[in-house]
Amino acid sequence: MATNFYYNNFPSSQITSEQLLVEDLVIEAMQIYGMDVYYMPRTSRDSVDYLFGDDSLKQYTSAHAIEMYMENVTGMDGEQDFISKFGLEVRDEVTLLVSRRRFAATVPISRPREGDLIYVPLVKNFFEITFVEHENDQAMFYTLGRGRGGNVYVYALKLKQFVFSEEIIDTGVDEVDEQAFDEYKRTRVILDTGSGTYIPEEIVFQGTDLANASARAVLHSYTKAPNVEISIIRVIGNFLPGSNVIGVTSGAEYVIDTVDDSTQVDENVFEDNADNTIIEQESDGIIDFSEKNPFGEP
Repeated sequence: MATNFYYNNFPSSQITSEQLLVEDLVIEAMQIYGMDVYYMPRTSRDSVDYLFGDDSLKQYTSAHAIEMYMENVTGMDGEQDFISKFGLEVRDEVTLLVSRRRFAATVPISRPREGDLIYVPLVKNFFEITFVEHENDQAMFYTLGRGRGGNVYVYALKLKQFVFSEEIIDTGVDEVDEQAFDEYKRTRVILDTGSGTYIPEEIVFQGTDLANASARAVLHSYTKAPNVEISIIRVIGNFLPGSNVIGVTSGAEYVIDTVDDSTQVDENVFEDNADNTIIEQESDGIIDFSEKNPFGEP
């Protein structure tokens, strides 16, 4: 062999002290030049359709603070903003580097996963992981022989801006949860007779007890004038007029008078630009949705 045995002694069966030193320096550099973010693993409230890759009931119930280094510091990468047949689309991407060792010590999953979220406090926005590069040769190319079996020092996470679609974001971290709390579609419930004072963010339900509730939701707001009414989000089931709605924490209980779920919300809250709502409104004046069979005989 032509290489010097004393300086290139990196056996595949062990990790040398030199490799650990490089890893320590990588972690220290990320803690100096990186930023604190929150890693949010995705879980599901229902079974996932693996054929179509669809998880219609995604939820994010934990957030783990960890430092990451933003690789593209001058601006967003990706296809940027462009006009397609569906209108203006925003396809900004960003790349974050995270230490493998720090990730294993901080987040209780084996590796970063596509579909998980990262909340970046610097821009107050959520990003969704689209690809995890486990052989990030752009950052370092198997330094000191470290790389067998994909065992490099960092993960490179490719991310895009998160498109919010009523996913459950309830991590217990106020800074994260508050960004999504006001953006859920709200149902307005006007109340009749009853007693007590509801507490914002408490769980409310319809029925005799929470375990057997026919409907449940999270209370967004509560007002007493001019009518006693509540605004609820993350509704499961149907709240019906004439039924009682009970607050789990407050114990407040009122009879429902009317239910209105027509409240408009920003459907593109976490996107820079989008025109889905405008397209839908314009199409109402062009397309005749009353026609049941436009391609054949009545």
